[in-house]
Amino acid sequence: MSYAIFNRSAFPLIVVSFTGENETPDNFKEYLNGLLKNYEAKKPFSLVFDATKASIPNIKYQKLQAMWMKEHDSLVKEYCRCVAYVVPSVLLRGVLKTIFRLQKNPVPFKVFSNLDDAKNWAREAID
Repeated sequence: MSYAIFNRSAFPLIVVSFTGENETPDNFKEYLNGLLKNYEAKKPFSLVFDATKASIPNIKYQKLQAMWMKEHDSLVKEYCRCVAYVVPSVLLRGVLKTIFRLQKNPVPFKVFSNLDDAKNWAREAID
């Protein structure tokens, strides 16, 4: 099963929803490839990561996420206007902080407790 589902139907707003599946080498690679696919249009967009159902990722995968961010820093800065994170869990907020200690988020971001507020904030960045 997928680690995350990408909804690009409301582009330039992209919502990435974590399924709750534990990460594996295959599904995490698919997830990182999905992140890269967001940039194929070479047009500005905003991202919402919905971690409402997310499991706590292993530190190995937290490091892979940070490495992906570092490797694609210029691409992210060029096209991604902002990132909204829906993280109702205190534990997952700690994971997010760990990832940002490894690699700073290159664009404006904000953490929300619900999806509607996150989407509204992300839409404002692209309007």
